[in-house]
Amino acid sequence: MASGPEPATAASGQGVQRGQFRSATLHVVGIAVAAVSLGMLACALLEAVTSRRDTTALVVSALVAGAAGGLLWYFSQPGEIRTRQIFATVAWTWILTTAVGALPFILAGTFAAGGVDFVEQVVNSVFESASGFSASGSTVLADFETPGRGLMMYRQLTHWYGGMGVVVLAVAVLPFLGVGGLELISAEAPGTTSDRLTPRVSETARHLWLVYIGFTACAAVAFFAADGFSSLYDAVAHAFTVAATGGFSVHADSIGHYDSVAVETVAIVCMILGATSFSLHWRAVTTRRLPYYRDSEFRSYLLLLGLAATVIVILVWLDNGLPLGSSIRAAVFTVVSLGTSTGLSNATGPGSPGDYVTWVAGAQLVLLVLMVVGGCAGSTSGGIKVMRMRVLGLSMLRTVRHAQTPRAVIPIRLGRDTVNETVVSRVAGFFLLHFLLVMSGVLVVTALEGDFVSALGAVLSALGNMGPALNEAGPTSNYAVAFSQPARLVLALLMVIGRLEIFPILLTAMGVGVSWYRAAARHGRFSVRMLARRLEAIAESRSTDV
Repeated sequence: MASGPEPATAASGQGVQRGQFRSATLHVVGIAVAAVSLGMLACALLEAVTSRRDTTALVVSALVAGAAGGLLWYFSQPGEIRTRQIFATVAWTWILTTAVGALPFILAGTFAAGGVDFVEQVVNSVFESASGFSASGSTVLADFETPGRGLMMYRQLTHWYGGMGVVVLAVAVLPFLGVGGLELISAEAPGTTSDRLTPRVSETARHLWLVYIGFTACAAVAFFAADGFSSLYDAVAHAFTVAATGGFSVHADSIGHYDSVAVETVAIVCMILGATSFSLHWRAVTTRRLPYYRDSEFRSYLLLLGLAATVIVILVWLDNGLPLGSSIRAAVFTVVSLGTSTGLSNATGPGSPGDYVTWVAGAQLVLLVLMVVGGCAGSTSGGIKVMRMRVLGLSMLRTVRHAQTPRAVIPIRLGRDTVNETVVSRVAGFFLLHFLLVMSGVLVVTALEGDFVSALGAVLSALGNMGPALNEAGPTSNYAVAFSQPARLVLALLMVIGRLEIFPILLTAMGVGVSWYRAAARHGRFSVRMLARRLEAIAESRSTDV
């Protein structure tokens, strides 16, 4: 292991000789798409030895994705990673990976039942792929029996890829990115900052993935040992989900299919660990100590979940008339599931205790708050994050105190650490952007669909990568029933925006807009100066007429 950080510009001589394009974006996209193709191929092998229904679709998708990713990787070399390239690289990697990830569903005709036209199939496939890679868990799948086991496992695998991040995976195999690699991880990883676990950024990425793989393996073993799981296939499929804090299941009733307290307990523990910063997991592995309780964010997170569960248990027990035991079981699982942005459900059917759309309005309001907050920074969870909410709350409190003592210097502290003012400003800006996106998304989805409650829940769920929402998009329904085609495309975009925490997609869209404007201006199709000249000419002609 090297003792110092890697250079930011060094690209291997072999890469320079073979590369025809100097593009970090194409290089990272190539590695990410190629990695996804390997998952498709593995699932094709599973399909070939089990169901044999969708083997061809998975194999063809793997070949197409592998060829595209391999060509992009081979004929490009990243060179220097510049600041303005970082967000674009992350955004385009996720957009193109999501598009390629929809291929198996399209080729297998997963959403072709009932004479659905091809456009609807493509929309549903893109939605399912976006939900998978963003680890949201919102689904348009109604038939869980027809797709083969390999295709269903691929659906679970999209969660697993998206949980830790395809860009982090790419950085793990690019040892020469240096500081640029850390900035790529920071642009993709959820939270305010990204920790450098080792001096070498590529080793940091590899260690994160090793911890992630180990956590997934432990979750699979725990599920398999729990009373209620009948096969290793089910255990691995749900281990992919809880590690990524996604919400996909291989059964229509999700965890409620097993109706097992043991299975739900394992899921609760794994979901909380998945929503905890992986830096803490790394420290636990390397130091063989448990650093969790010493982390102020983790303590605040557990307190939030505990308070929310207590309030909902009381509300559901008193207002919904459920037995106390059923209230505790349903409330605790749902609070942890939505509070970690996982989105699994223990509802055994519509109207069952776990079907939270039938709960009293106060309980649903608490769930909405949890959907906004999400998990801890540096985890696979979605939402605004507990750390940001704490910084925002302390900043508001400081504003009140400044009204009393205007000249006082009041730093914001999280535990023993003082928060940099730049971070405070970024948190405030992020919160404002998140609020504006929620309002804009609700306006658009409501205009396309007309149901305000469903639109509000779905937009919050999409931006927070939660999965199930409220009303028609609850845990026992699916988004194909609740929302129209255009609304589902808007929600798919919001899922990716939420997974990348707004800035990469927003800045990339702004960059594309600026580039289009400059190109149009160069070709004379549009120019502010030209418009000004025309307005001046009109004004002069009118003055002459007068």
